[in-house]
Amino acid sequence: MKLGVGIIGLGNRWEGRYLPAIRSLADRFEVRAVCEQVSHRARRAAAELNAVAADGFRVMASRDDVDALLYLADQWYGPTPILAACDAGKAIYSAASLPGPRGEIDHLLARVEQSGIAFMAELSRRHAPATVRLKELIATRLGLPRMVFCHQRVPHPPDESREQAEYVRRNLIEMIDWCCYVIDRPPSSVVSVRHATSERQAASDYQMMSLDFSSDAMPGTGPLAQISSGQYIPASWEEAIGFRPPAALQVACERGIAFIDLPAGLVWFDDAGRHQESLENERPVDESMLLQFHRATTSLVRRIGGLGDMVRALRILEAAAVSQEGGHRVLLGND
Repeated sequence: MKLGVGIIGLGNRWEGRYLPAIRSLADRFEVRAVCEQVSHRARRAAAELNAVAADGFRVMASRDDVDALLYLADQWYGPTPILAACDAGKAIYSAASLPGPRGEIDHLLARVEQSGIAFMAELSRRHAPATVRLKELIATRLGLPRMVFCHQRVPHPPDESREQAEYVRRNLIEMIDWCCYVIDRPPSSVVSVRHATSERQAASDYQMMSLDFSSDAMPGTGPLAQISSGQYIPASWEEAIGFRPPAALQVACERGIAFIDLPAGLVWFDDAGRHQESLENERPVDESMLLQFHRATTSLVRRIGGLGDMVRALRILEAAAVSQEGGHRVLLGND
């Protein structure tokens, strides 16, 4: 079944990621309309896909020939396109960031649950070929994870911008979710620290958090995840940024250890020695995610993929901020 879709927001990943994926899945998706805050970009993309440039996302959501919405870039829209999809009863794939205030996110979650629509949040680290293979190895060869180290190093911009801050926040949420997905349970507590430049205490150039996945009754006995995000290298130091980058994910398991470099780099070790797997020929992660969204939309069983997980990761990030301010461990509830 081919779905008629509307595109909301093109962003800076349209040409390199989403457009090739949509073209590769031309038997599953047909773009009917494009909504973008820069009107000439919307017209150009629509002409390229034999679609129309819509005047707004609510108009697009109400079109009879649009079965689902692909919300691909935040821009100024915030969560309103998701609410519009709920009002119109249209499935939505969302690469957008979640709102910060607890009331807004609770309202959004309730609206999606009440609307009955299919929803899929973009969590690309979960669906990367290396992660998929790692989960197979955990089940068959490596055993359960004991320690997880998740690192990211990004260039520090000359001026702290809202877009950069939101980019870091989104990546931290995805890194938290990635660790929870690999360990396959929620953490029980978090302790976190941050480093701020002396002249701008509000801006962080490094954040680290430690997630304890032990039971409440036996803290320190279960899996542990360490997450770090550094922005301490100026963007102009291109050679330094790429020098000896840490593995995006390192997982120490019961019977071995694995190192992941996204999207398809995987090296793992056990008693037999080193194993390096070539995953470059696997389906690209954007195609895999859109295929899953297609299945969720056309399935008779309603699916809400990733929204609850993103909300959980956001709550953990909020608790990490409390830990940074108070300098203590914060216990995590089950909400």
